[in-house]
Amino acid sequence: MLAVALHQDVLAQSTTLSDRDGHVYPLKAMPDGNLWMTTNLRINIPGSYDFAGSAIKNDRYGRLYTWPAAMEGCRQVGNGWRLPSFDEWRAMVKHYGGIRGDGQDSGRAAFKALIDSGSAGFNIVYSGSYDTTARTYHRVDAHGFYWTATESDSANAWFLNLGRNGQFVNRHPDGEKHWAIAVRCVKTATKSP
Repeated sequence: MLAVALHQDVLAQSTTLSDRDGHVYPLKAMPDGNLWMTTNLRINIPGSYDFAGSAIKNDRYGRLYTWPAAMEGCRQVGNGWRLPSFDEWRAMVKHYGGIRGDGQDSGRAAFKALIDSGSAGFNIVYSGSYDTTARTYHRVDAHGFYWTATESDSANAWFLNLGRNGQFVNRHPDGEKHWAIAVRCVKTATKSP
């Protein structure tokens, strides 16, 4: 009964969030009981990169962030917003079938539910990555890479990967923090008094 009450309280919270740059993010109460952005972060801060010369890609994919910028970007969108940990991503994805290695179908059902126009309304897109050293984009329109707040060590952090060809939700502990990839922010649901 507490989970139902908590979910109802989450649904009563705001359904959009605006950042200081004027970008509006649709929000969704996911089955894990948290509020999640359902589009990629777009706030312009140091360590974030747009798709230079492509307004269409900027509109669709948002900005790409190094890991430190991802942590800061979520903090800057508002009080209580943060980059989700790997465990938070895992808990949310589990409601749709799980991440590869956790679910019975290797993350395929979750992939179908979470991608853009999928049944979850979470709208994952294939924004690829940006190599900040070589200054080149990789796997745009093929992979949706998403940072987690969980570090593997001082140089690496966990990220999720949803690939167009493989069509499953995968996880990797070896995301080099200087890479720039997509970000979704999360906020813990608060119960109404």
